[in-house]
Amino acid sequence: MAKANAKFMAPLTPSAQLSTIVGSSALPRTEVVKKMWDYIKKNGLQDKTNKRMINSDAKLAPIFEGKKQISMFDMSKYISKHLSK
Repeated sequence: MAKANAKFMAPLTPSAQLSTIVGSSALPRTEVVKKMWDYIKKNGLQDKTNKRMINSDAKLAPIFEGKKQISMFDMSKYISKHLSK
């Protein structure tokens, strides 16, 4: 179990697009997701009627592949494409 947890907490380097939101230093995935939520909440990007949906802005669009809105459940798969070891 400790092995999987260590991998889960391994620092990952964000892409140039993602670093505009979370910074350019390597972070564990959990911290990247937390910073994404901080950004989304600070900028009022959660859909007003359906809180599970995230509205895109100029910084999020490249991460969300140009989509105007994504589900919060899909956010991880988009973030994963912007993280490397």
